[in-house]
Amino acid sequence: MPMTSRVRRLALTVHVTFSVGWIGAVVAYLALGVAATTSTDTQTVRAAWTGMELTGWYAIVPLALTSLVTGMVMALGSKWGLFRHYWVFISFVLTLIATGVLLFHMPTVTSLAEVAQEAEGASLEALGGDLSHPGIGLLVLLVVQVLNVYKPPGMTRYGWRKQQEQRNAAMR
Repeated sequence: MPMTSRVRRLALTVHVTFSVGWIGAVVAYLALGVAATTSTDTQTVRAAWTGMELTGWYAIVPLALTSLVTGMVMALGSKWGLFRHYWVFISFVLTLIATGVLLFHMPTVTSLAEVAQEAEGASLEALGGDLSHPGIGLLVLLVVQVLNVYKPPGMTRYGWRKQQEQRNAAMR
């Protein structure tokens, strides 16, 4: 069911806000990971891991979930549909994967933040930072952003069939 223009603009504003917020929170998390990796100061490493845990649970997870839900609302309530165009479908799948990886990874971050609070010396240095997950996650989010801005052409088989059905119904 298509949204009215006013509702669509509101939904788009909410979706873009949460999606861009997700990217920004991942950048902040990545900065904390770099600090944990490069610092030799015990307090900095501990604080970085605590910050990564808090940023993950209280910023990234809510932003990711809201972005996923608002993206589905936008797709299902607009002419683009969720399964009609490749760029929408690929964006949805990448967002779903990124959210899933995030939700499975966050308990590990919590465990490592707890380890960082207790560790000393070489074991704290060996802990390092969390760079690969947020680095790859940021790359995936940027790919999704590019797909959503450029909207490359191409319809799925489902989209092509629906378009043909609409044309045939209009000709009757």
